[in-house]
Amino acid sequence: MSYLLLGIENPLLDISSVVKPELLAKYNLKSNDAILADEAHKGVFEDLVRDYKVMYIAGGAAQNTCRGAQWLLPKNSTVYLGCVGKDENAEILRQAAKKDGLNTLYLEDPELPTGKCAVLITGTHRSMVTDLLAANAYKIEHLERPEVWATVEASKNFYIGGYFLTVSPPSAMKIAKHAAATGKNLTMNLSAPFIPQFFKEPLNELIHYADVVFGNEAEALAWAQANGHAETDVPSIALKIAALPKATSKPRLVVLTQGAHPTCVAFEGKTTLFPIIPIAVEKIKDTNGAGDAFCGGFLSQFVQGASVPQSVAAGHYVAHVVIQRDGPSYPSEPHGFKFEQ
Repeated sequence: MSYLLLGIENPLLDISSVVKPELLAKYNLKSNDAILADEAHKGVFEDLVRDYKVMYIAGGAAQNTCRGAQWLLPKNSTVYLGCVGKDENAEILRQAAKKDGLNTLYLEDPELPTGKCAVLITGTHRSMVTDLLAANAYKIEHLERPEVWATVEASKNFYIGGYFLTVSPPSAMKIAKHAAATGKNLTMNLSAPFIPQFFKEPLNELIHYADVVFGNEAEALAWAQANGHAETDVPSIALKIAALPKATSKPRLVVLTQGAHPTCVAFEGKTTLFPIIPIAVEKIKDTNGAGDAFCGGFLSQFVQGASVPQSVAAGHYVAHVVIQRDGPSYPSEPHGFKFEQ
């Protein structure tokens, strides 16, 4: 089957619920935080499922983005790769992705459980506890399987989350080189400040092949600092990334979100600022996943050959919808996006 968009990164089963403060206290968790689980936190997942009504979401940043893109795309336009366990949570994850129309080609690790993220909601705060487990174990051998590589060859655009560079840079580069050799679009995300800080070499190697680079202001600043640039303003950093040497002759597009401030786009030596959709603070439920949602909306138009303004508008639309919902979840009803010049 041919897909408009193939994504790859680290799949996580998000297990989300409104909880009592006592659950946070039991595991010494802050109300507004994101941590990696250690031994002391392992029981929180069991407590959450046993004691609360939970919502399951097919999580992990790039999987969020692919689900967001699929919401605005024709049926069966997206597929996602990553590593899960051979367990019940993998099946729940598969079904959660399927519910949003996202096809999955997971590598199943027989020894490690499926990665998961407990999302503990108290009021407007979110405390996230992540146990990566199998999500950290993707191997290039899966990508090279004939049926998987055939899917790569049949896909027209690619999205690689920066977190994937902590797991399998060779897999990312294999896709990047295929995109360059075939004239397809490679899109990617800086993902988090620690990626340019601690994974600078694989990140810059991937940027060399990227046609579109996404990020936010904090990630852009981290990239500039890690690469010895003095610039601290987002437009200047966007131009720096856009002007880096590139594997193909297509100019690189850089798209940097800035929360409530306008989105900055750099292309062919110029920057443009696109204001977001205004929203009253009291309408915002959860900004977790807003960046992923923006990328999904943007890519839904970009992979269909739409203009940059239309792609940005779709990104803003999807992010605007998602921040009014719990977690990085998308409505089951059809979208209402319309682009007006």
